[in-house]
Amino acid sequence: MSTTHEVQGIIHSIGETKEFGQNGFTKRDFVIKLSGEGENVAYPNHTTFELIKDKCAMIDSYNLGDEINVAFNVTGRLWTGPDNVEKCFNSLKAWKIGSLSSNQSPDQNSYQNAPYSPPTEAPGNFVGADDDIPF
Repeated sequence: MSTTHEVQGIIHSIGETKEFGQNGFTKRDFVIKLSGEGENVAYPNHTTFELIKDKCAMIDSYNLGDEINVAFNVTGRLWTGPDNVEKCFNSLKAWKIGSLSSNQSPDQNSYQNAPYSPPTEAPGNFVGADDDIPF
């Protein structure tokens, strides 16, 4: 099992949910400009994250420009092409998003689809948190 990582950043873009294959697999990408400690504003880092399956809706309550905290796992796989050249594909699979922006309404800071009241985890209240493996 991979280790969970966290970063904070400002939402740069949010993609549409896309469906793949006949089994209904869904995926959605979003990009943030990293804004956490140690980031140099003169050389911004933009990073793409994936939301898969039931996690695709987690980004719905956010807007471009919102500052968020993202919990994610790094995944990767090897692929050998027809020319016998091996490539490695990496993904950052987001599974928890929390608001750091002050411009969101209070209901957007609460857990979505959670049967209990919002926790007080730091940093920020997270959207879509669960103890399940995120893939």
